Amino acid sequence: MTRKSTKIFALFAASLFYASASLADDKPLVFGIFWKGCEEACRGFQDYAKEAGMDMEFVIRDAAQDKSKLGPFLAEARAMEADLILTWGTSVTVGVAGTLNDLKNPQFNNDIPQVFTVVADPVGAGVVASLDQTGRANITGTFNRVPEAVNINTIRSYNPGFRRLGILYNANEANSVLKRDELAQLSQDMGFELVAIEVELGHDGKPSPKDIPGKVAELKEQQVDFIYLGSSSFLDSNRDIFTRAAVENGIPVLSPYERLVRDSRALFSIAASYYDVGRLAGEQARKILVDGLVPGDIPVARMTKFAYVVNMDVARELNLFPPVEILQFAETVQSSVR
Repeated sequence: MTRKSTKIFALFAASLFYASASLADDKPLVFGIFWKGCEEACRGFQDYAKEAGMDMEFVIRDAAQDKSKLGPFLAEARAMEADLILTWGTSVTVGVAGTLNDLKNPQFNNDIPQVFTVVADPVGAGVVASLDQTGRANITGTFNRVPEAVNINTIRSYNPGFRRLGILYNANEANSVLKRDELAQLSQDMGFELVAIEVELGHDGKPSPKDIPGKVAELKEQQVDFIYLGSSSFLDSNRDIFTRAAVENGIPVLSPYERLVRDSRALFSIAASYYDVGRLAGEQARKILVDGLVPGDIPVARMTKFAYVVNMDVARELNLFPPVEILQFAETVQSSVR
């Protein structure tokens, strides 16, 4: 071998060495897509990853409740060769992954490993076939909702005369419509009446917060005993308008989101902490990125820890104090909003 060829070979070998070293040092890239920015679940995911020693790069994208951003975000994740996509909420998850009917549609993610979180009904939304077997090789996730029958039984414990449940829903959120349909079926199974009123969409395809008080007043006219938030990012985002209108009409609100009790004027909630849900999503990600498991072989992880929270200021205002058996395990809080 000549001196020149020896030099070329040495340079080539060195380039292979540094390329291999670079690849070995590459951190896995997690591409997080959120509906309303990096909130509690996002922080829980990051904290879990740090505590578990998962050295990764975490990219955050906020759809800001705009579905038109989801396609470009997926294209960006592909261009960046993301190792995993984390999605928050039904709208984001369906917008990125599609449904079981979209397995061959390149518009949706059927290749990059994906973990979904905060999806009210992943089976009903068509994201997965079941919680035990997702039916999609690249997708698994978390499930954080308490069974709705538990909510109804708790309402009955709180108010033995309960017979009519009110719900507002908006048609531009699939999870909101799915929850309406689930409660309609449950009302037949458990013997209560459901009054479901739609918050109409405007010319922009979105509901307007100014319509909420009037819709709550309609529920009052229908003589509902309780209002259940169901599943709606719209009502969650406008929680103060929603819960204030309910209290002004003398109607208690049951919320699946703790913050409506802690930071607004819902009466009570039975819910999992979103921070803990994010940590659970972190566990799912670790199984994929560290343990090397195929996402579709991993069952959807269920939350098992739920907190019962009662707003005592709202209870006093509505003259609806929780029974002793509920107070024995519930956390009581005071209103932060008047």
